[in-house]
This record gives sequence, structure tokens and C-alpha cells, in this order.
Amino acid sequence: MKSAFVAELQDGQVVASFFLVREKEIRTSANSGKSWLRLALADRTGTIEAKMWDNFTEPAQTFECEDVVRVRGRVKLYRGERELTVDQILRAVEADYALDDFLPHTKQDVQQLYSQLREEISAIRNPWLHRLLTSFLDDSEFAAKLKRAPAAMTMHHAYLGGLLEHIVSLCGLAKKVMQHYPEVDGELLLTGIVLHDIGKTEELCYKRAIGYTVEGQLLGHIVIGLGMVQQRIAKIPEFPRSLAVLVEHLIVSHHGSYEFGSPKLPVVREAVLLNHLDDLDSKMAAMRETLSQANAEELWTERNAALRRNFLNTAAYVRSEDAGESGVPAAARVSQKPGGLFSGVAAATVTTTAPAEQKGKA
Repeated sequence: MKSAFVAELQDGQVVASFFLVREKEIRTSANSGKSWLRLALADRTGTIEAKMWDNFTEPAQTFECEDVVRVRGRVKLYRGERELTVDQILRAVEADYALDDFLPHTKQDVQQLYSQLREEISAIRNPWLHRLLTSFLDDSEFAAKLKRAPAAMTMHHAYLGGLLEHIVSLCGLAKKVMQHYPEVDGELLLTGIVLHDIGKTEELCYKRAIGYTVEGQLLGHIVIGLGMVQQRIAKIPEFPRSLAVLVEHLIVSHHGSYEFGSPKLPVVREAVLLNHLDDLDSKMAAMRETLSQANAEELWTERNAALRRNFLNTAAYVRSEDAGESGVPAAARVSQKPGGLFSGVAAATVTTTAPAEQKGKA
């Protein structure tokens, strides 16, 4: 069984554990001509860079990307980042590990989320929308995919069960917003929420690693999802064409702009709301994930690549202001980090005399 997870690894730690191979290549130095095996090894808690310097040719032939391997090595810091120096590596026997150790998973109960979604759908009175949605949820093969599918590769809810979590979260948001905008057709909006990302069940693969299927690469989830919904509608006799077009419009416009991949701009209230609620939930989820991984005492998180920014740890900021005795603003008490808010700008590190020195990244 897996004994050490990426998030727990410390400098100098001896490691003997299982990891999923995300990347694999042999590199050669242009100066010395020396070659080494370079890997990206992952589990459900993160990814670590790994290098095998000696005797790697034979073991490298025993595994490929997305295989699980048994690794022995030692963690070290290289340019401030953890790195694993590998001494031994071999493809693992499937009976020795659990796949769920290698893919991040929603912290919520998937069965409970699915029950919540069914409850939301059961309240829909429009018979056509109700039949359309239950045709998906009553399909055991589809239900199994929805319970496992991530909502994205990296942007938000990028873990097993993430898509279902995202949909249920949007249902909760929609209830609050519809109280403020009673003119909105709540059942049409709910239908759009359930179906807008339905194509991600086929766009993404998520058995050993989260990636794109060939169909996903060629078509994308909007086109795939539109086709899935059209097939279901075609099997419901006398489904009103105008209602079908409105549902289809919510799917094709939910990214909100041509720049972000929507074939059409949202032009009905429910589509506009769906776009903004989707964007809000995705961004807040991305922030939550980044902040949850932050050091509790540092002011700035690591840079979120999808949103292209660092986030301020407000709790640490308030603590640093309350504890500060030097008169130096907390915003100045940050250490420079490449790729941060001030990437490319010379920034000094200011040392304070506060009882508990606060460091952050900018």
C-alpha cells in the first residue's frame, strides 16, 4: 500500500512508495553529454519532479506514462523546490496499490451529492424538462461517469467527482439568485445547470490520470454535450422544438464569449445567468483550492496558473498587522518569488522585528 504522499514529502526524507507517472523522458546535457531519466510523479495530493541519474536504461523500459511505479529515493531541495532523486524504480503490480491514491477526489460524499441532484430534478414540474433530465440520471452507465468525472483538467473542480460537485453547487447558487430575479424561468435555468458541462463526461478521461480523450481534443465538451442532449431529446416524442432550442442555447453559450469558446453569445436571461454563475463558481473553487494548499503563515499563495495571479491569505495578513511592531506595512513584508505578482521586478525582502515574523510571496 502507498506509504508516502507528495504533499507530505520533506527535504532529506527517504521515500519508498508508489506514484503515478505523469511525464517521462530521457534528457541529455549539451555541455557534459550526460543523460538522465526525468519524471513527473504524482498522487492525489500533488506532483513532484524526479530524476534518476544512474542505471536507468533497463528500469525505464518497464513502465510508461500513466503507469503506477514503485519508487525508492530521497527528497532534496533544488532551487527552493522539492525534488526526488530516484535510486530504484519499477512498474508496480496492480494488486499492490489502490488507484484512488493517485487521483484527487472531491471531499464531499458522492452518493449524497447525487441524491441532492435527483431531489432538485424531482421538483421540476415541466414534464419535458423533467423527462430530459431523468433520462440522463436514470441511465446507470451515465450516472457512474457523472459520479466520477472531474469538471476540468486544472481550472476548477479538477478532481474525481468534481463535475457533480460543481453542478450541485450551481443549483444552490441558482436558488438564491432566482429569489432576486423572479422573472427568470428557474426550471430552464436548472436544466442548463445540469446539462451545460455534460460533455465533460466524454471529453475527459479519468481512469489513471485526468486528461483529454481523442474526442475531447477534437470536439470539446460544448459540442459533445450538445450532441448528447440532442440524442436524448430525439427519443422523447413530441418534445417542443422551441424548448429544445432554448436548452441547446444554454449549452452552446455558457462560456459567455467567443474568446472563451462559446459558439454563440448568451441572449436569454437564463443563459446570461448560467454563464455568470458558472464563472463565479469556477473561480471561487479555484481560489478555495489554492488557498487550502497555502502555508497558514505566509501572506501570498503560490500563483494560480489558471487565473494568472497569487491570492492574499487574508487571515495571515490580519494576524501580521495585529502582531506588527516595526511600523512596516504587512504588504511590504513579502519575499520575492519568481512568477508572482511582481515577476520581473526587483523587490527587496524586508525583515521585521515582530515577535512572529511573517513571510509571504508576491
